[in-house]
Amino acid sequence: MITHIDDFLENTARRFGTKTAFVENEKSISYGDFNILSQKLASEIAKFKLYQSPILILLPKGIATLVAFFGVAKSGNFYTLLDEKTPKERIKKILEVLQPQLLITSKDLNFDLNLPTLFAEDFESYSIDICVLRDIKERHIDTNLLYVFFTSGSTGIPKGVSIAHKSVIDYTFWVCECFKLNENEILANQAPFYFDNSILDIFSSIKSGACLHILPNALFAFPHKILEYLCKHKVSMIFWVPSVLIYFANTKALDHFNLESLKKVLFCGEIMPNKQLNYWRKLLPHALFANLYGPTEITDVCCFYIVDRAFSDEELLPIGKACKNTELLVFDEKLKLITKETPHKKGELFVRGCSLSLGYYNDREKTRAAFLQNPLHKNYLDLLYKTGDIVAYNEFGELLCYGRVDSQIKVQGHRIELGEIESVINACENVKNSACIFKEEIICFYESTCELDFKAYLKDKLPSYMFPKRFIKVESFKLNANGKIDRKALNEL
Repeated sequence: MITHIDDFLENTARRFGTKTAFVENEKSISYGDFNILSQKLASEIAKFKLYQSPILILLPKGIATLVAFFGVAKSGNFYTLLDEKTPKERIKKILEVLQPQLLITSKDLNFDLNLPTLFAEDFESYSIDICVLRDIKERHIDTNLLYVFFTSGSTGIPKGVSIAHKSVIDYTFWVCECFKLNENEILANQAPFYFDNSILDIFSSIKSGACLHILPNALFAFPHKILEYLCKHKVSMIFWVPSVLIYFANTKALDHFNLESLKKVLFCGEIMPNKQLNYWRKLLPHALFANLYGPTEITDVCCFYIVDRAFSDEELLPIGKACKNTELLVFDEKLKLITKETPHKKGELFVRGCSLSLGYYNDREKTRAAFLQNPLHKNYLDLLYKTGDIVAYNEFGELLCYGRVDSQIKVQGHRIELGEIESVINACENVKNSACIFKEEIICFYESTCELDFKAYLKDKLPSYMFPKRFIKVESFKLNANGKIDRKALNEL
């Protein structure tokens, strides 16, 4: 019975101890050595006599960060990773919410947070205490927290999404089963490790015994270098945010490479335009493409669609159906259930299942607002997560996502999803990407090399009340830390 995420690592270290687990630049580490190093760190953490306590990690993306994850988990505690470039004011706010008991960082970063501190440079020097680690493991139950990831809060106070071992275990089993991962898989990581998309890369690799290449975030500004790396190392699977795939398609980067080893292309985080996806599909006709969907509160992904048919550039790509052991429910504004039998009727998506977060850390009010009793009954505690996303079933019974509830506006009595406007504009031949905001009127920002006449283009594609009033050309979109278009920055323009 698997109850601890470390069970995956222990099993894989026994089976594939000498196999390369992770590659970072010119460095690599085997599963056996990785397991030993994380045991050393866990034994050192255990000296602080902490249990189910928050431990803060401030390290750049790399092997040492993964050692810290498993060292914390093996010690019976849970981790929060922050980008080492996080502004001091945000760190201060997170410290107030999290109240960590220990800091793991690097000596080079010079952090002084007035906390007991362990340094990555010292991991090798620690000793393993097998008896202590065994005792900690015996106390463990799968509802213990594994990590707390902080997202932006509307009030300016970051929200700490609390995820238990059981949720990551459940999710990892699904990923490995659905996408047939085994020890021969070679993955290339794009997502920062403080972003929930990295959960698939890290834990699925460890469970299956695959090899994970950790690519520097800055390298993604150079598509040719990334694709050259994928070819050289025979990468077989990627899970990237759409903005990266869009950028690679817009620069026609794949034209110059033969990615015959790349068999699985997964993406998640934003709506993926079919225009750019069709480019990828044309260049990789034998690869599996999958659109994954899920907020951080759902342990990364709760819904998926394996792309199995042709789509025109103007169509909206489905997010598909629920992952195994997950249920998706669509409700209208009066919390009346919308079913597949009423296609194209829009409502808000709610999710139930083992994958649900245990709430926002140290914030009961926000937890109560987002995790609600199932409105279909009152017989027992049955929590749903209120995603805030507008969806509808299509004629195939697949879900389509139109964007956020908070991106839904009302113009001339009509309800409009800004994401629907963006999907049409993105299909325009000379548009690389677009984003719409509402500031008393609909404003469309678009990335292109030329000025465009959108009124003529949109005439037969959208009703007039959905036409943006202004179109603003930008050289390139500013992206947030997770690689998505920074819409807050657009609102400030």
